[in-house]
Amino acid sequence: MIRKRVYSGIRATGRLHLGNYFGAVKGMLELQDKYDCIFAVVDLHTITVPYDPKTLQQSVREIILDYLAAGLDPKKCNLEVQSKIPQHTELAYLLSTIYPVSRLEDLPTYKEKKAQYPKYINMGLLYYPVLMAADVLLYKGELVPVGIDQEPHLEVMREIARKFNSMFSSTFPEPQRFKTEGEYVPSLSGGGKMSKSVEGSYINLTDNLETISKRLAAAPTDSGGIGGEIAKSGGVENLFALLKLFKLDDEYRKFECDYRDKKIRYTELKEVLAQGIFKELKPFQERRKQFKQDPRLVDEIIKESLVKCRQMAEETMREVRKKMGLV
Repeated sequence: MIRKRVYSGIRATGRLHLGNYFGAVKGMLELQDKYDCIFAVVDLHTITVPYDPKTLQQSVREIILDYLAAGLDPKKCNLEVQSKIPQHTELAYLLSTIYPVSRLEDLPTYKEKKAQYPKYINMGLLYYPVLMAADVLLYKGELVPVGIDQEPHLEVMREIARKFNSMFSSTFPEPQRFKTEGEYVPSLSGGGKMSKSVEGSYINLTDNLETISKRLAAAPTDSGGIGGEIAKSGGVENLFALLKLFKLDDEYRKFECDYRDKKIRYTELKEVLAQGIFKELKPFQERRKQFKQDPRLVDEIIKESLVKCRQMAEETMREVRKKMGLV
């Protein structure tokens, strides 16, 4: 029986945070036991926004260590570094010749990045969704464990797959999003989702208890005297959402009652939450330390995975080149 293939990648912008873990990595852990999986560090996507070339390779390494520590098993899945597989950019260029620029310009993520980096609007930023489509289609991926905010990019993938299939005969599946339980992890800053690009909004998987406590201490709240139902937006809602995400159900009910009775103490809530987060992260941190102390093992894992990935990628590209009349 042929198993479905899965592809997902995380940009090399530093170590993984809780948003990455719940939004993507937990989905990866579920999928590696059921499907043929390729999980990547997408370093080519990383360089579409301002970055430091001197630290890029270390950032790639940190993500690989986080993957392994989180439980991704090289016997069950392949770990890929995007730039080490040149077929990604080859397929992206070929796919770009059949997709309209106007559609890319309308994507909300492109508009957001333009606003975020007004002096760094480059072709790679516009091209990002095409390369992302190539990442998944290169391996004929059918499932992609990403958050709901990536749905516009997945729709681009499906549109490109349909266009290619209609022009050159059936070749690519139309990838679907694999939904994870914690696909939306709220920011500590009080609005939006947890993001590495927003200082003060995230907790890294490698943070110790003291750091987690400090990050939570800075999270905005109200006066504690409002009462009634918990606010549907802002810092208070986000703190309660994190209690749920970490399955601190008894604590959630206790603080919910305190909130209604106008006697909630946010310092207590934040400390309970910090303890709960650190308890879940501690096994991850211990495994990560073991992998970091064995660099030869990590190098061998990456090397073996890349060999397998290049074989799969080249198999797809031979088919694409032939269908497009390039050979």
